[in-house]
Amino acid sequence: MLTLISILDLFPRFHEKNCTFAKVAVSCRISCNPLASGQNDDRRRLKMARDPIRLGQNSCNTCAVRHRAICGALSDDELAGLSRIGRQRKFRAGDIILADEEPTTFFANVVSGVIKLEKTSADGRQQIVGLVFAPDFLGRAYSRFNPYFAQAATDAEVCTFPHAGFERLLRSHPGLEHRLFENTLNELDSAREWMFVLGRKSAQEKVASFLHLIAKRQPMIGCATIDASMHAARFELPLTRADIADFLGLTIETVSRQLSNLKRQGTIQLVSGREVVVPDLRKLESKAQGDDEAVA
Repeated sequence: MLTLISILDLFPRFHEKNCTFAKVAVSCRISCNPLASGQNDDRRRLKMARDPIRLGQNSCNTCAVRHRAICGALSDDELAGLSRIGRQRKFRAGDIILADEEPTTFFANVVSGVIKLEKTSADGRQQIVGLVFAPDFLGRAYSRFNPYFAQAATDAEVCTFPHAGFERLLRSHPGLEHRLFENTLNELDSAREWMFVLGRKSAQEKVASFLHLIAKRQPMIGCATIDASMHAARFELPLTRADIADFLGLTIETVSRQLSNLKRQGTIQLVSGREVVVPDLRKLESKAQGDDEAVA
């Protein structure tokens, strides 16, 4: 998972002072926020209340992400206990999975799809602060309330675990708790890296970094292909250009212009509205790092 929440929660006073560093970390694009209107707020919560497609009890033995998710720390016997409380669910793109500041009722492993994490300020500003891919863990263990909105950016399948039952398993299985802690540290490292992207990179480097991130993560979702021998990739963007702009702290026009620039330079090919082909991932990575020299 890539998120800035962990950093910002550690320094609440620092964030509230709106100093330069905090502005960079959460550079917000002021937009028309659906939560600023009571009517739209009701619609959003109604959408969240709509029951997702239920696939029934999870079968851990056949799970596509079992060995890469946190449950990979469990033995077959231990996994049986987790399987008993797990339930598979499908969410459609746009569905709200978790609501900000609402009581925590469940956690989830992402099996497929992309989920975006959002924070909203009291004055209506909103910011996408993270993206969750398979096999990431969704939710904040040992917390009574959700720290963010989680919305399906694409159709997504998750394996959910009830709050109380999952935390009991954490206490009784140190290996599972250790894996969750390890994942949390990885998220913190990713958040720090992304803060550098937002604070120090140019617009083109930000867009190239985002495309490189998606190219690396999309094969785990099952909707992209990477040719390792040719260093090429083909994938569909999980976010709209407006969401990409929100995530990168840019305007929609800047995102569109930089995509066109990368296309003109031969770094990417735009097959359709969201489908992207990267002929050489090394060249895209070079653009993300600000190195315009030719890649051998």
